Amino acid sequence: MLTFIAQYKVRSGQGDEVAEMLRHLVRETRAEPGCITYVVSRSVDDRDSFVLLEQYVDEVAFHEHRTSPHFVRDAEGGIYPLLERRTAGHYAEIEPNTD
Repeated sequence: MLTFIAQYKVRSGQGDEVAEMLRHLVRETRAEPGCITYVVSRSVDDRDSFVLLEQYVDEVAFHEHRTSPHFVRDAEGGIYPLLERRTAGHYAEIEPNTD
């Protein structure tokens, strides 16, 4: 399983617009066959800040998500141009000990 976590800081006052685009992205991404989890949260203290928690069955599913029409339209074409800052990283699950 692949986990991807992103933090978005949107340009001041653009939070509502980005939230609406993220709603579409959540709906479409959750329907992808390789998507396990796709959760977007908005800061209660800073309405222009978001955190995305994404999990996919594997690297192939993640790549398919990043090249999907809805990602290209909503993220690359809509959200990214409104960001002040974006940090992101890939994470691998740590399995529990079996002993």
